[in-house]
Amino acid sequence: MAKPRKIKIFDTTLRDGEQSPGATLSHQEKIIIAKHLEKMNVDIIEAGFPIASEDDFKAVRDISKEIKKSEVAGLARVVEKDIDRLAKALEPAKKPRIHVVLATSPIHREFKLKKSPKEIIQMGVAGVKYASQFCKNIEFSPEDASRTETAFLYEVLEKTIEAGATTVNIPDTVGYAQPAEFGNLISGIIENVPNIEQATISVHCHNDLGLAVSNSLEAVRHGAGQVECAVNGIGERAGNAALEELAMALKTRSSYYSAETNLNLSEIYRVSQMVSSFTGLLVQRNKAVVGENAFAHESGIHQHGVLCKREAYEIMDPKMIGKESELVLGKHSGKHAVKSVLKEMGYGLKENQVEEITSRIKALADKQKRVFREDIVAIANDVTDQMREEDKRIVLEEVKIFTGNRVQPEAEVSLKIDGKQVVGKAKGVGPVDASAKAIASVISEKVSLKEYNLKAITGGTDALANVVIKVKNSRGKEFLAEAINEDVIMASVEAIINGYNKALFKEGKPK
Repeated sequence: MAKPRKIKIFDTTLRDGEQSPGATLSHQEKIIIAKHLEKMNVDIIEAGFPIASEDDFKAVRDISKEIKKSEVAGLARVVEKDIDRLAKALEPAKKPRIHVVLATSPIHREFKLKKSPKEIIQMGVAGVKYASQFCKNIEFSPEDASRTETAFLYEVLEKTIEAGATTVNIPDTVGYAQPAEFGNLISGIIENVPNIEQATISVHCHNDLGLAVSNSLEAVRHGAGQVECAVNGIGERAGNAALEELAMALKTRSSYYSAETNLNLSEIYRVSQMVSSFTGLLVQRNKAVVGENAFAHESGIHQHGVLCKREAYEIMDPKMIGKESELVLGKHSGKHAVKSVLKEMGYGLKENQVEEITSRIKALADKQKRVFREDIVAIANDVTDQMREEDKRIVLEEVKIFTGNRVQPEAEVSLKIDGKQVVGKAKGVGPVDASAKAIASVISEKVSLKEYNLKAITGGTDALANVVIKVKNSRGKEFLAEAINEDVIMASVEAIINGYNKALFKEGKPK
């Protein structure tokens, strides 16, 4: 078996990525990202477009000072003022690369540049030659290459390589190409550009039709040696090929592509989160590789499969990118996943308790969609803290509350005490106070409510309410009790009844 080819990763997060509408990076943030890209072993970091602004110039210059292992590139049009500005910015770089771009497709030639094919070739050759006096590492990009006539594209590439280009980048600038078509374009370049072996073939694919990663991988399969991409796939319009998807596709299917990268994959998730945080561009939950749901399993069938053998439903090990698998407990979850998660948390539960917790998790998920870890802990604590049914002297039947901003709250509670039906009514300063007084009004034994604490377990108006109380019986013994419910009043009533049950159980049933 042939040794896999090394594919260079050219990251354009700081140049094309920052051109995403709504994405703005501060000077310091760009430097931090560049350092992490170097830590990830990115081969080339495109740091900016110096002629565009003073900020871009400073970013390229300061990143050039900081980066030692990766190449640092900047973008310029094939005009002397752009190249001069870029060369100046790259002066401190240990491994500089000048990247020059010139549109070649008919629509760009006619409407944007208003130049003939002959003039385009002259401009490209002149730009590459001019850049070569500052740097021997020159990349040339014929913009909109995928919509350029192939014969003309071959000629442009041949002439610019002859002029000194060491990398020729084939951009699918508007995401128009289809995978097989783009792969054939790369094969055609290899077969028809006489001096192509003197340069590395690179590709820069956009995601307008959702094919950026597919096109890039097909290009690799047909001989491309460099892929241009951005973290989280950010970039102009629908973005660029996503670095994390390309990296993991080449890792997971290395034998298929006979190719690999030098990337330190364990940094992927951390850098993804950093770029998302700095740019304000959130990663969609179902985004491949780095999305919140990428290694999350809610379906009971999937969860059981993963628990038996991770590879049953995960083709990648999340630890490889610095992430963890997650069993998401929700309405589709089964007791296998619930038991596993609770065991991980340190709970040793009986089968009937696991079934009750599973049932309550499903019920909660139907109401608030997402069940948080804190919710699971609260439900487990509530279930494990419950008394046996036969030991409960008080059982809640019904609660009715009448309240408003111009009336004094009133509560009516229906209870079974030692098997007898009783109803208590009371008014209070609020619905919880009224409920507590209504319960107390039908309890003959002396039990007093000493403390009441309420907290929301997770954020949002649909969060579980956790009520913890302290009660004291006639002998002065204190008992803690708690309850959780999506309804604050119900959580309060249930906690109070749990507390009374504990206190009265210790008193013993009346003779």
